[in-house]
Amino acid sequence: MSDFNIIKFLRSAVASNASDEHLKVGYPPYIRKNGTIKKISMEPLTREDLDAAIVEIAPSAIKNTILTKTDLDFMFEIKDCSRFRVNYNRQVGQPALVLRNIPYGIQNFSSLELPSMLDSITQYQNGIVLVTGPTGSGKSTTLASLINQISLHSEKHIITIEDPIEYVFRSTKSIVSQRQVGVDTESFSAGIKYALRQDPDVIFIGEIRDKETMSAALKAAETGHLVLSTLHTNDAVQTINRVINMFEESNRFLVRKQLAETLRTTIAQKLVYSSKDDKRYPVCEIMVVTSTIKDYISKDQTDEIYELMASNNIDDMISMNNSLAKLVALGKLSEEEALEASNDVNELEKMFRGVYQGTKNYYE
Repeated sequence: MSDFNIIKFLRSAVASNASDEHLKVGYPPYIRKNGTIKKISMEPLTREDLDAAIVEIAPSAIKNTILTKTDLDFMFEIKDCSRFRVNYNRQVGQPALVLRNIPYGIQNFSSLELPSMLDSITQYQNGIVLVTGPTGSGKSTTLASLINQISLHSEKHIITIEDPIEYVFRSTKSIVSQRQVGVDTESFSAGIKYALRQDPDVIFIGEIRDKETMSAALKAAETGHLVLSTLHTNDAVQTINRVINMFEESNRFLVRKQLAETLRTTIAQKLVYSSKDDKRYPVCEIMVVTSTIKDYISKDQTDEIYELMASNNIDDMISMNNSLAKLVALGKLSEEEALEASNDVNELEKMFRGVYQGTKNYYE
């Protein structure tokens, strides 16, 4: 066995601003930094290294049995360093770890360089707000900032239902009750059901994965609560379609009506690397559900939403390409970096040439 020390390694990774760590038998450790996987100059890890590391960071209740399991998520904390969301898994019969760093501090919208319109979301009294994007796009960080803003400035009861609990919130002006699936409640849907009997104002659902959770979230929003959650989709229209397609075709007409009435805002997010600044910037597509968009959702005309968002200069809406163009105009991204991140390269190229109406916020 080598002299690999999991605590020392994680402290070093956090100090280097890594976001994730990957440990597997037969390879040196890898970290993810600014979205890119990097190999660390260390000796390959042995089975004994991994077994010792896993037992050291495992919760006390499962220390004696964890090496017999296959897939497991849990949280680990190094005091005065960071919290970590840990996935223990097996690869070709060998143990492996993937860790996501969860910092103690919760940043505000300004320090995260998120659009200032997110402040308006903290004033919502009801409805659903969905933050979407691929894994590692900053969804959890954005939602933590939203929840923290509400807690700091409003007198509410905020209930979070998570698997596992990531950011830890202090009860300030608001009371924050954090519940972990499998520990404090049986499932996301059960957690929402019982949350409705716990006098909530805001319910945060770590992730909506199935129709049972979605149905419970819609019900909570219909009964006057603000529901915040995440989905793994890339833009506003995909988000709407994903929600509707969770249900059987015979129920989709009613779900469209229900979603049209309860959905308030979607925030599709990704992180784009700037070589000039050696950091990643959040790029957001924000759809605010206006009466026109409600109509599009109800009538299954969601494709119309793309054009509306691209040309909309009111209602705090912004398309992904508008967000990218703004970062280019501010000198934070190059045109090449923005084009590489765009879902519609032709449209963005037109914006750079000044021939697309969506450019006028940034180039006039």
